[in-house]
Amino acid sequence: MEEFIGEVWHKYISTKVSTGFAEAAVELVDFQSQLSTYFHCLGGAPGKVVEAAEPRLLNNHRPLLQRIAGSHRRAALCWQDQRSLRLPPIIDYLPEKELNEALYFWLAALGAKLPKMKHWFVDNQLATLSILKSYPGLKLGYEKLAKAVVAQRPLIEHLPQKFQNRELAIQQAILKPGSVECLPLASGEPLFVPLWLYPAPLFDVANNQAQDDEEQGASSKKEKAETAEALDTPRKSAERFDDEKQSDGLLVFKLEALFSWAEQVDMDRSQQEDLDQDLQGAADDLDVITLSRKRKAGSAKVKFDMDLPAPFTDDLYLGDGIKLPEWNYNKSQMLKDFCLLQPMLNDEAMPQSLPDNLKKQANALKRQFNLLRPLSALQRRQPFGDEIDLDAWLDIKAQPNASVEGENLYLSKKQNERDLSTLVLADLSMSTDSGVTTEQRVVDVIRDSLLLFSEALSAGDDPFAIYGFSSIKNKQIRFQLLKNFAEIYSDETRGRIQAIEPGFYTRMGAAIRQSTSVLKLQKTQQKLLLIISDGKPNDIDHYEGRYGIEDTRQAILEAKRQGIQPFCITIDSQANDYLPYLFGDQGFALVRHIQQLPKLLPKLYLNLTQWV
Repeated sequence: MEEFIGEVWHKYISTKVSTGFAEAAVELVDFQSQLSTYFHCLGGAPGKVVEAAEPRLLNNHRPLLQRIAGSHRRAALCWQDQRSLRLPPIIDYLPEKELNEALYFWLAALGAKLPKMKHWFVDNQLATLSILKSYPGLKLGYEKLAKAVVAQRPLIEHLPQKFQNRELAIQQAILKPGSVECLPLASGEPLFVPLWLYPAPLFDVANNQAQDDEEQGASSKKEKAETAEALDTPRKSAERFDDEKQSDGLLVFKLEALFSWAEQVDMDRSQQEDLDQDLQGAADDLDVITLSRKRKAGSAKVKFDMDLPAPFTDDLYLGDGIKLPEWNYNKSQMLKDFCLLQPMLNDEAMPQSLPDNLKKQANALKRQFNLLRPLSALQRRQPFGDEIDLDAWLDIKAQPNASVEGENLYLSKKQNERDLSTLVLADLSMSTDSGVTTEQRVVDVIRDSLLLFSEALSAGDDPFAIYGFSSIKNKQIRFQLLKNFAEIYSDETRGRIQAIEPGFYTRMGAAIRQSTSVLKLQKTQQKLLLIISDGKPNDIDHYEGRYGIEDTRQAILEAKRQGIQPFCITIDSQANDYLPYLFGDQGFALVRHIQQLPKLLPKLYLNLTQWV
């Protein structure tokens, strides 16, 4: 009975205080690609992506019923940082679906005009005026949005006296931007304005990460705090807590409380307890996640890095590593010798033949690529050659007083070759361990694709090399040698490809720079760098978000300046948000069904070699 009454009460009070229009709601995922293009076309930073914003705790005045219901404590506000523009995942604030959709595009335009904010109330008005002046066609749409937003705000006379002047100023600023210079003071926060941008959270782990890295790099005594790999989900605000000088506390208790009588009571539980910890749910319930700068165990004497495999089980290290630079977009400078790339070889992989399930498809590709083999052409009337050109000799002899001296009287065979070399760079990060089906992972599809692609290229006699990469921060970038240019494609190569397994993270910039160095040594006129990836550049340090994208972009630009054509094949559904900025509109291909990758990879190569 108590549960029934509670459900009825919850349903009643929630309906009573509801302010959204569910039937007119629009979701960010349906417009994310369009909003990203719109944001960048209006002048938004090229490296930024559009993401969903996490609801933020508010401190504004709420009516009595909302306080009783415990609702309207949070709202997904629009804000941005150096990494991305954060928009509400769902907008149902206005009664018409078209208006909610238009609100998304207005926020994207405002984000492009307002990359930095000093004063929330003034800067939003000035940015609005700037947009309407630069794009007069948006004026009519803004006026409709402004009137609709003001209509959903509380009536002035229904607010307490101390809040009325502030609310009146906000509504006037919405309807006539630039007309109010100062926001009247009042306690708490004003009711949020869906038309405006807000400052970034006070504690945001993405904003503080670079500063932490610099502080920890200056002192060798401090240990570096690590954060988990970023997910494509709304982000939590975070603050860092320095517990270096914290000591174990003194636990005070009453000794007599230890002894007590207990009586067993039979209780009929309506449901079984879930003993598994819901860690994701616990994180979602937190408004601010606190991260420790230093976690120290008093009795710990030995430090283990559990990420790295033991040396006797790891692949063979080829040399001491290669130092490579990295682009720091925050400082706009190249950090010399910042990364250590380690070439590696799986020397324990056994030679293997092509799997039976791929042989039929491989034979079809071989027949297709056999047509690309170089053909010899006979050139007549050459000064040098293997045979005498009888036609040329007879033509000269048929003329009176003709001399054969100094004439071109030879036949020469010239090989018509495609002067092209290709390096395939495969992403072997831990994200490739995710399942495609119940029996197949992403890395399994990549493995089959590399095998079929190698079979096809070997049949066409095109020089090619295959490498894989993953990383653990900037000091452990693993560059897996699967086949180099000098090696003949054989069962040894097939064995190494079939032995690949998911690794760690995706520091793509360093892998591209090393691939560029390898391709530069080839004598061919045309060089193709083919990258196969399933996601964005990322790592467990600051190499995540815009930092990783900007470094990867610099590496791609460096490759292009050296005459190398990079091309990316991806299965990331969000690729349109960042790959055009990295590779250009014609520099990547999105494979929507990963199972088709083995078939599409050779076809994409044939299309590329027509314009490379």
